[in-house]
Amino acid sequence: MAADGARSRFGNLGHRGGGSNSSSPSSSPKLGGGKTRTPPPQKKQNPSSPGSKHQPPRQASAASPGHSFKKVTLTKPTFCHHCTDFIWGLGGYQCEVCNFMSHEKCLKHVKTLCSCLAPGLVRVPVAHCFRPPGHYKKKFCTVCRKLLEDTLTIRCEVCELHVHTDCVLFTCSDCRQCHHDGQHDHDTYHHHWREGNLSSSARCEVCKKTCGSSEVLSGMRCEWCGIQAHAACYAILNHECTFGRLRNMVLPPNCVVLQSRNFSKMHCFRISENLQAEHDNDNETEGTTQVSVKETPTSADSSKQTLKIYDGHDAVKRNQPRMISVPRIAKSEEVVEASLRAFYIPDDPQDYELQTLTQQTLVSDDIINRNGATDDGKGSSVFKEATPEAWIIRAKPKEREVIKVYLGWMKVGVAYISIPVHHENTVQSVIQEVLLQLGRLKENLENFRLVEVLMGSKQVQRMVLPVEELILDRLTDIQKTSIRQMNQTRFYLEENTKHVIKVDLLLSGLPVLLSNEEYNNILKDSLEIKENVVTVIPCYAPQGAVVLQISCFSEAERIFMLVKDTTVNNKQLTATIIPHIMHEKLPQSSCPLLVFVNPKSGGLKGRDLLYSFRKLLNPHQVFELTNGGPLPGFHAFSQVPYFRVLVCGGDGTVGWVLGALEEIRHKLVCSEPSIAVLPLGTGNDLGRVLRWGAGYSGEDPYSVLISVDEAENVLMDRWTILLDAQEVVDSMENGISEPEPPKIVQMNNYCGIGIDAELSLDFHHAREIEPGKFNSRFHNKGVYVKAGLQKLSHNRNLHKDLKLQVDQQEVELPNIEGLIFLNIPSWGSGADLWGSDNDNRYGKPRIDDGLLEVVGVTGVVHMGQVQGGLRSGIRIAQGSYFRVTLLKPIPVQVDGEPWIQPPGQIIISAAGPKVHMLKKSKQKQKKTSSSSKESKGDPVTLSNDNGS
Repeated sequence: MAADGARSRFGNLGHRGGGSNSSSPSSSPKLGGGKTRTPPPQKKQNPSSPGSKHQPPRQASAASPGHSFKKVTLTKPTFCHHCTDFIWGLGGYQCEVCNFMSHEKCLKHVKTLCSCLAPGLVRVPVAHCFRPPGHYKKKFCTVCRKLLEDTLTIRCEVCELHVHTDCVLFTCSDCRQCHHDGQHDHDTYHHHWREGNLSSSARCEVCKKTCGSSEVLSGMRCEWCGIQAHAACYAILNHECTFGRLRNMVLPPNCVVLQSRNFSKMHCFRISENLQAEHDNDNETEGTTQVSVKETPTSADSSKQTLKIYDGHDAVKRNQPRMISVPRIAKSEEVVEASLRAFYIPDDPQDYELQTLTQQTLVSDDIINRNGATDDGKGSSVFKEATPEAWIIRAKPKEREVIKVYLGWMKVGVAYISIPVHHENTVQSVIQEVLLQLGRLKENLENFRLVEVLMGSKQVQRMVLPVEELILDRLTDIQKTSIRQMNQTRFYLEENTKHVIKVDLLLSGLPVLLSNEEYNNILKDSLEIKENVVTVIPCYAPQGAVVLQISCFSEAERIFMLVKDTTVNNKQLTATIIPHIMHEKLPQSSCPLLVFVNPKSGGLKGRDLLYSFRKLLNPHQVFELTNGGPLPGFHAFSQVPYFRVLVCGGDGTVGWVLGALEEIRHKLVCSEPSIAVLPLGTGNDLGRVLRWGAGYSGEDPYSVLISVDEAENVLMDRWTILLDAQEVVDSMENGISEPEPPKIVQMNNYCGIGIDAELSLDFHHAREIEPGKFNSRFHNKGVYVKAGLQKLSHNRNLHKDLKLQVDQQEVELPNIEGLIFLNIPSWGSGADLWGSDNDNRYGKPRIDDGLLEVVGVTGVVHMGQVQGGLRSGIRIAQGSYFRVTLLKPIPVQVDGEPWIQPPGQIIISAAGPKVHMLKKSKQKQKKTSSSSKESKGDPVTLSNDNGS
């Protein structure tokens, strides 16, 4: 059911105007041979015919695919959607379906398709991944083409789709295809075009002229490579997408396998449920609340009436009507045509009729001619004396229908075959007729099946039809349910082969270091797993995580949902769906970027970065750290031969990822990936040292990725800190006193003992009390300053409370309040604590020299002077092995994580191999214009397109 790339509704599928070209269905190697959907024929009205004076003149031609233009009087400044120029004068032409506006001179050049044709142009049905409704500035609705600024809007987390809440029903499943199901895949990918919402400075790749606009929905953009073009130009571009400037960083979709079936897109892409806040009634709930706001005409014209129209039983049950305004003496066929436009149905109005909405309408099949029309079927007024409260639009019964049967992945060179069906035709006879036209009649009919696919915006629903079912009856049932759904329904002929099902779930939160049998017993008791379809692989026992390989969809879904409410030893379990990356299919030059984002860092800027990186890259390579930590990402990339990592967060987040990498690097084929840092925290000292800046402040995410691609590889030391407390615990119930067990922590930046750690501890406690207030760097630093002022009169003789050995040598400490061990030349949000003065006793500090610098501070005032650049710290020592003896409980902090350390020993030593970090290059970024032939993407316009 898939093809070489997910297609947006404006894919290379005809309706380009007259003449054939390389993108027409007849010449497309995958989508040729079938008839394309054409606009409904427009009947010419005799000027003297009844009712003609109430119907404004319309223009529709082959050059305006699917549109139904009529001349309108302009009452406010209006721009043409084709050329984006201002429409001078009082007259313009507007499509009555999608609101496309045009100059009269532009009508014959219009190539943009009407929204009503969207379902017929989907290459591969892929559902969208919607987030909760919100308000988005300077965006236009993809369906009705109107500005979204003042109304609730739904946007997709994976592609650049923005729609009104009451327009979402009329979008179809035309999202990016980011993976395949393991059954059908191709090595080439086509562009995935999306119209509009481009920067006003966007340039067409073909004619080099401006193709974007801030006034209207215009221009086309590939959502993989970022290439941009006019609607009239993009058809001549090469259809194969090479992923543009980021090609080496993007995880190719044909290399990702995920058998998801009924898993939601939120679950597949590991998007937190607290972010989506899903509604119980799916996306259909939005329509009822917004209809009256947007669709109900408010005209006081007494010559017009407002009608409530339903498109089938489903709309009646959900109470989701559309409101239309028609003249009071309008003919039935005129109202039918207006109703079809309201539901974005491009069919011939003569094939439909209106019926009054009564209880009998819903329970009786014989409900013809209940709309007040005369028995002979000739047009009459919709109402005579009283207007019914609501109407339902029905398809007229036919003795014969023509259905399009799409051929999925059968590689026969055509997109679909049109098959005429009658009352006696069954599903089996349709399959037989298709095989006959394909010249494959000798094949066994049992090897094929006909699949009904509903291409809803939020879910693609598949149903295999029984071979004995009458196909015309099936069409009638769908039309009665909803003519909108009928417009979004396809039939696919597929080979009836049995496929191996394999779903991988990473289950974390379990006790650590257990055997395979012990993990099996725990999961049997808590989740009641079925051993015949579930295999438990305890590959991450030290981290308390296992991989479940499941060969049954229903069992995978049951376990995934059950885990959310399951605890083991009072610890919540978490389950993550893991995609399978086919590493053997990755291009030789490919070096995918594994992205970790902490959405809680940087004043919640992490959430915006998650959204942007999912758009710029494959969502399967972007992981949210609050949803399972770093382990799911590293496991997904465990077989990738070469990859890099981007960590978006504070120094603590970077340490978290580096610690996880150290624990499982022996399980990675690429055991030493290079790591870049996008600083989102408060101090961001490591980010400063590696030239990534003092903190992220809304830079273009595309430029960030380019900088990562051009960054240079450097080595950095990591250090192990052994905390061996000698203080005994004498409050045991059995009366036996035992010392605290030693623990080990890893250090990347610095370790502080004394006043520095005490301030960090105060900040940590304040954040635990009111976490909601700590959402900006400025506020966080203010809390640090307040804590420091409270310690001005504080006097601690730290040198009397501890002893220091450096490389087995005793070191005498001066009168200080804080002792700090530095691995990087940045401390406390960029301060140079070691100083730049030359000293023959010590070498110049480097992050890869295998040495730590030991510095003392005399108090809060001294620390403030260091922060202001007025002084440096007191240089004490430089070495590779340290032993600190604490004589009393003292605050200690490592990379911003503070605690009170009891008396005992602290031993600091090198932590094995150095880690590979990415340092931002000093070279100036190349302008995109100078490399447009290679990149085919504009970073300036991409940033605006991705809402960063």
